[in-house]
Amino acid sequence: MASFSRLIRFKSPDGRSFYADLNHEPFQLPSQGTMTDAYRSFEDLLARRNPVEAIFHSLVAPLPRDDLPIYCVGLNYKSHAEEAHLNVPLHPPVWTKPAASLAFPGEDISLSKFCASNFPDFEGELVFVTSKECRDVSPAEAESFILGYSVGNDLTCRMFQLPDRNGGQFFYAKAFDKFAPIGPVLVSPEVYGRAGKISLVTRVNGKVTQSANVTEDMIFSPVEILSFMSQSTTIPAYTVVMTGTPSGVGAFKKPRQALGHEDVVEVAITSIGSLHNRILLPDGQSPIDMVEVPGHDDGA
Repeated sequence: MASFSRLIRFKSPDGRSFYADLNHEPFQLPSQGTMTDAYRSFEDLLARRNPVEAIFHSLVAPLPRDDLPIYCVGLNYKSHAEEAHLNVPLHPPVWTKPAASLAFPGEDISLSKFCASNFPDFEGELVFVTSKECRDVSPAEAESFILGYSVGNDLTCRMFQLPDRNGGQFFYAKAFDKFAPIGPVLVSPEVYGRAGKISLVTRVNGKVTQSANVTEDMIFSPVEILSFMSQSTTIPAYTVVMTGTPSGVGAFKKPRQALGHEDVVEVAITSIGSLHNRILLPDGQSPIDMVEVPGHDDGA
């Protein structure tokens, strides 16, 4: 279905939203203040109708829709299962984040005291977006239901994943506002597939914290995930799916390391680009130390 190479969505200085296809090589994001060939809607871009010129100001998440729950997958990298000392389940664990958790590339993410005091952590992830409504699709069919791929950060308050606090469930820990930054672009399956080996690297303040070969480390592929989550369940078109994280998250470092005030998290994936977000804690407070919390095993 995809009739774009690298989809971006951006705002002009007056706050209007536009879509553009960055199909030129070498790929480069527009600079602030530059005039950009664009479309007022995703449908216009697909049909290549009613083109306009718009001044590029800032990126927003490169999605046709931003009002849907975001699906998430846990325990989907062998390296992360090993660091968490958890067995890989027969099927991928799946939950959702609310639409309000979506955040934009380059956006500052301000945490409340409530979130900041419960061990905020990062998870660099490959993201895919569905192209059309689906239900009961097979893995062989699922590829035709994927619109494209992007980069995500599944931000998490780790304390709320502890069994004695929230029964070990994941939704609440990950559902806070702005806890799902996504971008900077959505690349077509063709562009993504041409890259061959796909690497994922997460940096916090420039220091590498996660580094993985997605193809080799990932347990359930995007088509397997989409097939499983669509069984007896209608998945709307343009649904975002975050596919899990490799080893190296802050909760399993020695010593453990929560995100702090003005920490910059960068997640980079081959052929897609880099997603940057700065974390702001209220009044510049320091995050809590989780080292003393016993028995913490987090599977996502």
